[in-house]
Amino acid sequence: MNTLIQQALEKHGISPSIEVDPEATIVSLFEQAVAEFGPSPAFSSLGHTLSFTETYQYALQFASYLQQHTALEPGDRIAIQLPNLIQYPVALYGAMMAGMVVVNTNPLYTPRELEHQLNDSGAKAIVILANLGKTLESIVANTGVNTVIITELADLHPLGRRLYTNLGAKYLKKMVPSLTIPNAISYRKALSLGDTAAFKPAALEQKQLAILQYTGGTTGVAKGAMLSHRNLVSNVMQSLEMFSGFGLENAGETMISPLPLYHIYTFTMGMLLLVTGNHTVLIPNPKDTDALIADVKRYPMTAFCGINTLFVSLCNHPSFSDADFSTLKMTMSGGMALTGDAAKQWQTITGSDVFQGYGLTETSPVVSANPGSGNQVNTIGIAVPSTQIKMVDEQGQTVAVGERGELAVKGPQVMEGYWQRPEASAEVIDDEGWFYTGDIALMQDDGFMRIVDRKKDMIIVSGFNVYPNELEDVISQHPDVVECAAVGVPDDKTGEAIKIFAVLANPISEKELIAYCRDNLTAYKVPKHFEFRDDLPKSTVGKILRKDLR
Repeated sequence: MNTLIQQALEKHGISPSIEVDPEATIVSLFEQAVAEFGPSPAFSSLGHTLSFTETYQYALQFASYLQQHTALEPGDRIAIQLPNLIQYPVALYGAMMAGMVVVNTNPLYTPRELEHQLNDSGAKAIVILANLGKTLESIVANTGVNTVIITELADLHPLGRRLYTNLGAKYLKKMVPSLTIPNAISYRKALSLGDTAAFKPAALEQKQLAILQYTGGTTGVAKGAMLSHRNLVSNVMQSLEMFSGFGLENAGETMISPLPLYHIYTFTMGMLLLVTGNHTVLIPNPKDTDALIADVKRYPMTAFCGINTLFVSLCNHPSFSDADFSTLKMTMSGGMALTGDAAKQWQTITGSDVFQGYGLTETSPVVSANPGSGNQVNTIGIAVPSTQIKMVDEQGQTVAVGERGELAVKGPQVMEGYWQRPEASAEVIDDEGWFYTGDIALMQDDGFMRIVDRKKDMIIVSGFNVYPNELEDVISQHPDVVECAAVGVPDDKTGEAIKIFAVLANPISEKELIAYCRDNLTAYKVPKHFEFRDDLPKSTVGKILRKDLR
């Protein structure tokens, strides 16, 4: 199989392997980009742009604040719970410059989910948008977090725009609640304090952790994938080589980035563009289609990073086709399966093909992608350089080309393991370093791969992984639910939707159960369909048979 991969990569002008500077870290990549592309635009959000130099200067102040004005030390975990705002890269690079480990945190988390992640990661600090503060306020006393840095929407904008946006959000739109959180400090105050303190560069090595990226699991417990600087730097270099056929240039590209930075897909893609000195336009709310299209029209984009549901939503919007797509060189799709209809509709409107890739949180995330010179819409492309692939049967034996098997991956982008869960790590990574994805795939005789099934019971809703055990654990705690099971069902809008089969102790309406779920689960995890039954199908040992319900 790997010979086929090498031949396919070479056919499309891609080197089969990469060389990574053993001293390179995410921080050194950032500093290199600043040195080379200083005045060029780096990040934009809500109509304001930071250059590479400005981003670095703010990050330096943030790092100095963490070092000199908190009790945090290198290796400590700091959560970032922000939508796509320019404050995010400043906090990210600043934390890493101070030698800390970033915990990417979903802004949509419920109190239960946030408390679990903060405690599981051992986070001692958090950077959070004021709009989200009520959730943190309700649980912070139950965690080890003792430094809370609160930002508002336009904190890094010029004075006039900052006051207009922040005061409008707080007093006119009532988006910002009144908060009482011990030891909280404003983002701008933290930067101000950092500006007066001396920064001491932290000693960083590739083997050190860069981020904890949380993902679900078969047990239903969210686990932190440990991604080192080596993992992330390697995947950036692998992706750059893979995308070499798209005609992208240094310091001349603009990527519209509507997917959230706390998701590993956008996180790595954002860093990829930064390394080449290009411009990332951050979209705080991708569900606001009008605002997203306004930014598409404002910034002549050369790259777009999306998922199937977003392509469909945009293409069905009446004003999207009015945008100028003449500069668009690359459209990437990941996170969920790309449908042929969505790809065709996008190509018809924009004139750009959609190139599908494949990856997982545990692989930093890119495993494979379609090359610029040879797109096959119904595939996940070719494995990126320096990546080995095999498909295995249920006995663990490698299957032949063209046969179905569980996809296993080996390469420098594979995570170090799950945070403080050696048993769970051993379940997915063997002694030889092979990571078993749980996806059933086959390799074509041209080296391209296709995903054909899923070994896990995982449900993918709009590109987000949802694990049935977590849903069942939460819903079964409702006093009127005896037992339940969660499965994925096809959905035209989200790819899959969640359906709950439940046995009740007392009558309860679907509306009441949905309200309960909304209180305890992130929005994309809330089931769309319910079916009440007298009993659920079970195996001889009493295990609920989700496959029968599906």
